Amino acid sequence: MAAALGEEAPDNEDYYSLLNVRREASQEELKAAYRRLCMLYHPDKHRDPELKIQAEQLFNLVHQAYEVLSDPQTRAIYDIYGRRGLEMEGWEVVERRRTPAEIREEFERLQREREERRLQQRTNPKGTISVGIDATDLFDRYDEEYEDVPGSSFPQIEINKMHISQSIEAPLTATDTAILSGSLSTQNGNGGGSINLALRRVTSPKGWGELEFGAGDLQGPLFGLKIFRNLTPRCFITTNCALQFSSRGIRPGLTTVLARNLDKNTMGYLQWRWGIQSAMNTSIVRDTKTSHFTVALQLGIPHSFMMISYQHKFQDEDQTRVKGSLKAGFFGTIVEYGAERKISRHSILGATVSVGVPQGVSLKIKLNRASQTYFFPVHLTDQLLPSAVFYATVGPLVIYFAMHRLIIKPYLRAQKEKELEKQRESTASDVQQKKQEAEAAVRLMQESVRRIIEAEEGRMGLIIVNAWYGKFVNDNSRKNEKVKVIDVTVPLQCLVKDSKLILTEASKAGLPGFYDPCVGEEKSLKVLYQFRGVLHQVMSADSEALRIPKQSHRIDADS
Repeated sequence: MAAALGEEAPDNEDYYSLLNVRREASQEELKAAYRRLCMLYHPDKHRDPELKIQAEQLFNLVHQAYEVLSDPQTRAIYDIYGRRGLEMEGWEVVERRRTPAEIREEFERLQREREERRLQQRTNPKGTISVGIDATDLFDRYDEEYEDVPGSSFPQIEINKMHISQSIEAPLTATDTAILSGSLSTQNGNGGGSINLALRRVTSPKGWGELEFGAGDLQGPLFGLKIFRNLTPRCFITTNCALQFSSRGIRPGLTTVLARNLDKNTMGYLQWRWGIQSAMNTSIVRDTKTSHFTVALQLGIPHSFMMISYQHKFQDEDQTRVKGSLKAGFFGTIVEYGAERKISRHSILGATVSVGVPQGVSLKIKLNRASQTYFFPVHLTDQLLPSAVFYATVGPLVIYFAMHRLIIKPYLRAQKEKELEKQRESTASDVQQKKQEAEAAVRLMQESVRRIIEAEEGRMGLIIVNAWYGKFVNDNSRKNEKVKVIDVTVPLQCLVKDSKLILTEASKAGLPGFYDPCVGEEKSLKVLYQFRGVLHQVMSADSEALRIPKQSHRIDADS
């Protein structure tokens, strides 16, 4: 199929942008755009041999775009998966009579087959490293006990516990997965480890089952069975039963969770746990785009408690979240508050302050790096000291903003520049080809633009005085960055019809006579035009739709 559609177009060619039509364009709109570009690029309209060759190349590209978009089947594939979908192996078995929905199903089937071939090569490693730090000497220090001890002027900060766990998944077949996990723990000089093997099988689209075998030096062998089942489209149940063998005998345990969707964003849970630390728990969790709310109640041995927590999600590029919770029960009361923020593409840093009675004050720092979690709970004091709460709150904020300004931000900027440089190098030949095509298109447009300008001047219509496309630097904080723009006055004037210019919601780099002057960077289109003898000006984002003329673009005489 790819050969039938042509092979000379780059993979990143946007056919909708090339024809300057909407993604919802009808056959009539496609045909009108195609005819207009055919009249512009038809080789027979150009006598110069060099222009004739350039016109033939551009004409073939436009014809290829029209062939793909005018056929419902190929257009459905292109809309969902782009040119790669058209070039994927296996499409020869797809009948031409199939609908877009059937084509999507066929493509997904082919994808599943390819995924199964790669199944043996995939794992899903996950790990956690937790280091507990005792820093109570910072706030609960008795100076008179250390007066005669060398080096006693410095507080003693110790690591009192550590936990390391790791797991990997090994897909055996399309329905069977083996999960191997292990952990090591130590606290105050005593420690131990364990290893577990779980075999999971997907029994049907509604459920799966899992067998678990484990052993450790602190506890004996473990045998477990876990079952998950969708009861209805909005309700599921999970049951986990286990037998733990030890020197004291066999300790059975059973945990059952029943969950139901209360609405689009809310889940309700009921949990019953029997065995060691038996308890009943109910909770409601509401998760939306901007918030996460949880309320829970547990009755059990030895702990019964009530908990409420709220998390606000800011809609910024750093995915900032602030959270707070209150937990009260037989063990006392704990108030926690904190925040987390994305510091790089794969890393999220968070800090939480925990204030409780009788637990005292703690600072918990967590770093998520891809599938690895690093957790550092720092116990500051056993008492409720205002100084400990203050430093636990202010200290991480000061350190974070200092590191963000002096280390993280410069590092991310340098990484972005490296990635942009690599992207420029990898696309240099493609950009050069697109530049040559754009320059050729501009030469082919000259005669048509001259006629359009004459017609628009005769009716006091739309004249493009100047137009630039690329990266503009208007912010003083970015004044050292280089402006990278190209002149697109001629291509835009060529798109004017009946004193109107309409650009669709697509990257303008694909328009005839355009190319991308700054790959990987934000781009805009700035247009200075004249309508009815009055100057107008507008700046539009790269993928923003644009219609001119508009009264709001008018430049006042005073300015």
